[in-house]
Amino acid sequence: MENKPFFLRDPWVYKPEAERSPRPDARLGFETRALHAGFHPLRDVEQFRAFAPPLIQSMTYPYPSFDQFPDYIYGRSKTPTTSVLEERLASLEGGQACVTAGSGSQALFNLVFTIARPGDNVVTTLNTFGEGYKQAASIFPERCNVEFRFVKNFTDPKAWDRLIDKRTRLVWVETPSNPVLLVTDIAAIAEVAHAHGVPLMVDNTTATAALQQPMSLGADIVLLSLTKFLSGNATVLGGAVIGPEALVEDIRWNTTEFVGAILQPFEAWLMLHYLETLSLRMERHSANAQKVAEFLENHPKVRKVNYPGLKSHPQHELSQKQMKSGGGLLSFVVPGGMSGAAAVMNHLQLIVHAVTFGTSRSIVMHPRTITHEHMTQAERDVAGIDDGLIRMSVGLEDANDLIADLDQALHIL
Repeated sequence: MENKPFFLRDPWVYKPEAERSPRPDARLGFETRALHAGFHPLRDVEQFRAFAPPLIQSMTYPYPSFDQFPDYIYGRSKTPTTSVLEERLASLEGGQACVTAGSGSQALFNLVFTIARPGDNVVTTLNTFGEGYKQAASIFPERCNVEFRFVKNFTDPKAWDRLIDKRTRLVWVETPSNPVLLVTDIAAIAEVAHAHGVPLMVDNTTATAALQQPMSLGADIVLLSLTKFLSGNATVLGGAVIGPEALVEDIRWNTTEFVGAILQPFEAWLMLHYLETLSLRMERHSANAQKVAEFLENHPKVRKVNYPGLKSHPQHELSQKQMKSGGGLLSFVVPGGMSGAAAVMNHLQLIVHAVTFGTSRSIVMHPRTITHEHMTQAERDVAGIDDGLIRMSVGLEDANDLIADLDQALHIL
């Protein structure tokens, strides 16, 4: 990217034919890139002389001379430590470049705020995370005059096609979706979006690049919450956008630089260490979740289980093609609505009630009253968010212990 001040950078214009150059490290395995992308002890010895990626906490950087523009200026745009993390995330997702943010929700805001103008629209579904829905349903329409159009029949590519027009700036898919784990055909929706000259963004937070590679299926942009499985322990709040370099730098210099909601160097440094074990952790999360889902599916007190790894899942066959495994997130419906969900959650002894997912410890949460409370009842009906729905993030414990805890709690019903 040309090294010039932010105020001289041009806004990004989507050019499909120019956005898909392979990364130079694409020949390396995923686990290797999780350890070495962005920093290698031998390659970077002249700069850092360290085995582990260094933490550089400085928020300002000296100019080499009056008229020489440095690589790093001020912490709102980028820092050496966050740059290493951004390079690693881009490598894992297979994108040209990455820009981080203070949270996943902030990363979504930065993306839409950068590419959309008043009168434009974004096409998506109601199958998204709660804060994303809030941005789509009220914040952007009411404050920025950017419309969000919700596809109801998300499995039908023609339903997506009908909502895209000349003012559509982005097609947004979250798969598997939070909290009901619906799976969208990335390749099919990419084909529809590209036929209109519109980029496809996939929120890959639930699966992570360890289980799903949206860009290899046609996605142009990937959205991530670093807070979830990528960190794996609820100690970091962060987000990222991976995509074409020109888009990433437009976000960095024309939005992040002014909004200022950045990922701090210390959090970036922690994330670099957490990513080293991502593949191993996702294997264990998935194996545990599969066992828990199968137990719940056969439990007499459970009405429904949402998990892509189950053969009963409506998009099971697609998930088998699109993902390496089912992932670590599931949800299930108990009888009795909210009171039934409350009774089960209050009687759990090992599994924790908390608002996040993707942690090493197993967590449950009630979407109806927490993450998706802003939806209307009609919208929750379309999204499949039942009053008795419990979302469970399956951790790294012994699966038998999780099953025993669920079993004793379900017997309260």
